[in-house]
Amino acid sequence: MAIHLTPTELARESGLERRDVIVKCVEWGIPIFNGRIDKTLFLSSLREITSSTQQSQQPQPA
Repeated sequence: MAIHLTPTELARESGLERRDVIVKCVEWGIPIFNGRIDKTLFLSSLREITSSTQQSQQPQPA
């Protein structure tokens, strides 16, 4: 199983568009080295951002 994927391969695995993968890498500071991205780092960052976004959108009890 490959750990370093191209933006196209990573987009396919994460359900995003290729362009969105590249934008998120730049936004989150994930390095793209020789056209490849660390799959583990990208997916863990995506999960962390997604879970923190969902928690902040939940209504707070009064």
